[in-house]
Amino acid sequence: MLFVSRGDRSGTHFAELEIWKAAGIDVAKDKGAWYRDTGQGMGPALNTAAGMNAYILADRGTWLSFKNRGELAVLVESDKRLFNQYGIMLVNPQKHPSVKKELGQAFIDWVVSPEGQNAIASYKINGEQLFFPNAE
Repeated sequence: MLFVSRGDRSGTHFAELEIWKAAGIDVAKDKGAWYRDTGQGMGPALNTAAGMNAYILADRGTWLSFKNRGELAVLVESDKRLFNQYGIMLVNPQKHPSVKKELGQAFIDWVVSPEGQNAIASYKINGEQLFFPNAE
């Protein structure tokens, strides 16, 4: 079994390291020839995994738009440990007076509205839903 890691200190890489830690594996200490650190972004790491027929932790957006899948297939999804929450917030206008507070707030209000949540849910790549909105 081979595993390809982004190894680039990205959010996905840190999530991967947390999963290894939860499994009781200290990758820094225990990695061997089975663990390949690319030090690159998701696309190049997926190319490496496809070329080696290796496991990889990938984000949904890159996976859905990725064409060079080789024999790779999704093995696990919808697990709460893989949850990657996106958020939206207004830049503090007291710290950054040039911020267009009203326009920023209007955008935030739209994103969390039923219309915005529907737009997010409707966004698809190759017919597959990319994001799963959960504003309440």
